[in-house]
Amino acid sequence: MRRGTLVGMAVACAGLMVVPVGAQETHRDHVKYVKPYRDPVLKEMIERDKKLRREAEKKTAEIVKELKAQKRKEREERPRLRFDTSGIEHPAGPDDFQQVWHFPPVAQYLSGTCWDFSTTSFMESEIKRLTGQEIKLSEMWTAYWEYVNKAKGYIETRGHSEFGQGSETNALTRVYSEHGVVPEAAYKGVLAEDGRVDHSAMERHMKGLLEWCKDNNYWDEDFIVSAIRKIMDETMGRPPENVTWQGATYTPKEFLTKVCQLHPDDYVSLMSTLSVPFWTHGEYRVPDNWWHDKSYVNVPLDVWYATIVNAIKAGESVVIGGDVSEPGYYGKGDIAVVPSFDIPGQFIDQDSRELRFYNHTSTDDHGIHLVGYKNLDGVDWFLIKDSARSSRWGKYSGYYMYRSDYVKLKMLTFTVHKDFIKDVLEKVAANEKKIEEAKAAEVEQPKPSGSN
Repeated sequence: MRRGTLVGMAVACAGLMVVPVGAQETHRDHVKYVKPYRDPVLKEMIERDKKLRREAEKKTAEIVKELKAQKRKEREERPRLRFDTSGIEHPAGPDDFQQVWHFPPVAQYLSGTCWDFSTTSFMESEIKRLTGQEIKLSEMWTAYWEYVNKAKGYIETRGHSEFGQGSETNALTRVYSEHGVVPEAAYKGVLAEDGRVDHSAMERHMKGLLEWCKDNNYWDEDFIVSAIRKIMDETMGRPPENVTWQGATYTPKEFLTKVCQLHPDDYVSLMSTLSVPFWTHGEYRVPDNWWHDKSYVNVPLDVWYATIVNAIKAGESVVIGGDVSEPGYYGKGDIAVVPSFDIPGQFIDQDSRELRFYNHTSTDDHGIHLVGYKNLDGVDWFLIKDSARSSRWGKYSGYYMYRSDYVKLKMLTFTVHKDFIKDVLEKVAANEKKIEEAKAAEVEQPKPSGSN
């Protein structure tokens, strides 16, 4: 046999097949792309699952919507505990009071800037008292710059400072010192066509920006303050750098001192609390005192109250702040009193006042302008100019009448011109001097022999 034949037989015996090279390439397997095959049964089940999910989500949304509407209705219809004022003898109305000159009440609408409206009104009355001029000032000028101050405080404390619409009366004097003031005609601070103040969306946007900065530890003050001002500019408008008044041009600081003749340092805030020694300066510890101002003068309640009465009798109005959430505070009744079922008037004293401050049943809710006084059958009544909506529910739009018990128990601070409290300030200065001298003597006192 030939050699090739022998090899072929050997291969065949080994179970192998010899294929020519060309034939191997012809029968080689190849890949190819094909359309995906979706199993009809699984497809049906998946679509059914999606449909069930959509129906469940729709049903859940309907239930949640219904529950929210029900809760909202319950909140709106829930009775509020109020006091029947029909049997309370009170002044006949605003005209029944000895009044300090003031502009008619202005509404704050959807803004939490009562501190600004009340203190601006107070300053307008001060301009009239000091100069005889009637100048309507811009509330929103102060609100704008206070938002800027709050943003800076938030940045400086890395997000641990209060940022919101509320503040204190002495925030206005601080803004005046820093930026001056302008008349309302120069800066209304409202771009809405209806002219109503609404800071709701603006505050949300500013808070959102600051919260983002906190979450990302981003604290570039120039950039953040610029962004905050941009948000306000879109809602309130950009404050002017100069104003024209009676044909002359002034910077806001010049307008404050030369035209209004106001000096922010002339105004003092007083409180009455057992948490700070009497006849000293101290901090008013509430969230709206976000910059922790310690310039409040703390005096006993009888002095605190008598100062208010003496000031208003002498023709000086007072800007005052405190709690307005009590049953005896009712807009439709036009009055604010402390009912006997709360605490009889004869038991209102320093301790009962302090208890409510301590347990937060007396809170720093609202700022108002006290513009009138009347003694009715031996009882003090005060006419209150108010920017809140509830003061527009009764007969006298923008006014309340506060009885003395409400002021003593529920009002917490007030601001007044220093000329009306000279005796108080002298006593505080003398007392604080004694305290400092006692501290100095204690430091200088030699240690006993043998002491370490």
